[in-house]
Amino acid sequence: MDTIEKVLEEVLTMDSIGNSNEIVLYNDDVNTFDHVIETLVRVCSHTSEQAEQCALIVHYKGKCTVKTGLLDELKPQCSLLLEAGLSAEIV
Repeated sequence: MDTIEKVLEEVLTMDSIGNSNEIVLYNDDVNTFDHVIETLVRVCSHTSEQAEQCALIVHYKGKCTVKTGLLDELKPQCSLLLEAGLSAEIV
């Protein structure tokens, strides 16, 4: 049992290191909820429910992590969000 737990712990640690980047979406006074939701579905492959929840969090909290992953995967997605007029950055 100890060996299995140690291996599992090492795998989980490696996964969390590899996915340490996030796209954070910020609130603005320009974009509509529909535009934000449609863009998150298209760019980040969110379900419409997930995109709606993110849009509400951004509206009420000012920001929301909308995607996590490797930097190489997040860069083009963040660029597409910016091209769509949304305020986002990779942290």
